[in-house]
Amino acid sequence: MKFTETKLKGAYVIEVEPLTDERGFFARSWCQKEFAEHGLNPKLVQCNISFNLKKGTLRGMHYQAQPHEEVKLVRCIKGGIYDVIIDLRPDSSTFKEWFAVDLNSENRKMLYIPEGMAHGCQTLADNTEVFYQMSEFYYSELARGVRWDDPTFSIDWPEISHRVISEKDRNFPDFVL
Repeated sequence: MKFTETKLKGAYVIEVEPLTDERGFFARSWCQKEFAEHGLNPKLVQCNISFNLKKGTLRGMHYQAQPHEEVKLVRCIKGGIYDVIIDLRPDSSTFKEWFAVDLNSENRKMLYIPEGMAHGCQTLADNTEVFYQMSEFYYSELARGVRWDDPTFSIDWPEISHRVISEKDRNFPDFVL
């Protein structure tokens, strides 16, 4: 795997390195040892899938509060997403900055999101499926979010004629430290 750190410290775009032959290819998408060697949290306790019917579906910006902050490893396995993270770590040099990357079934890239960052995505195609690997179990009482269009962050989302956003995600409050 190829690990490329983003402008947000501790967040990485990870690319598979395919071994190809006449059948197609084989590639590793997870290795506890390689993640640990890069200083990344190698703990995985849960995997999730989101399936999104319509292009323009926006999920986020989600995170889980202490004491169960979570690492996410996100990969789009069908269709495509514009994947966004926001650094919510007050002691970070990139506090309140965001980063985005296109993840899709063709480029097979993954985004490693460390603890203390909010995560969201907007689908770029109908029938998009996203696979999440998580370092913590889900605790509903610790689920948090910030609004996807909060002016504090000024995220540059792709233009879309119609967004599908849950009421919960639409009504997250403005960010306050």
